[in-house]
Amino acid sequence: MQSNIRQINGRWDLGYAMDKHIVSSIYIGDNEYGHPQFETNRTPAGEALYRLKYRADWEQIAPLAHYLKQHAIPLFHHIGFIVPMPASTPRERQPVTEIARALGSLANIPCFDNLLVKAPGDVSLKNLNTREEKMAAIENAFSVNPVIANDGRWNVLLIDDLYHTGTTAEAACMALRRYTKVDNIYVAALTWKPS
Repeated sequence: MQSNIRQINGRWDLGYAMDKHIVSSIYIGDNEYGHPQFETNRTPAGEALYRLKYRADWEQIAPLAHYLKQHAIPLFHHIGFIVPMPASTPRERQPVTEIARALGSLANIPCFDNLLVKAPGDVSLKNLNTREEKMAAIENAFSVNPVIANDGRWNVLLIDDLYHTGTTAEAACMALRRYTKVDNIYVAALTWKPS
């Protein structure tokens, strides 16, 4: 998979999204239930992510982890551990968690998939209009489970699937900042969606 890396800014020390999610999306009419239908052309990373999340194609985990190892890991200095962004949709297996675990294994970096915790009763951001409304709704949505027993501070790489406004990643970073084991916070998103 090729990349089209874009720097993303927020309440983290350094962040990048690896490629666009969608190249084009053309309205092709409504289905029999009156819902709009689109013909969507995704980037290779966007397509792999779509297949993983919405088609339960678990064979996409390894290519996406390799993609992050090749394109994201070299962008950050001295990563101490990896943390996946907690999922907003309950699933038996969580795609971002699986990718983060695979990346940790490939890059020989510890992955703490239970360190960042999302509060139950997640607020939907879809009906909120401004960035301020979204931040107010989720600013306390995350907490940290203090699972690191070693003394010291480490740079953490937060893995996310799709970067849009950055509101959720910023809320997660606010929680990570309160954890004494965290030094610099890096964010790597597989894809981005234009605002």
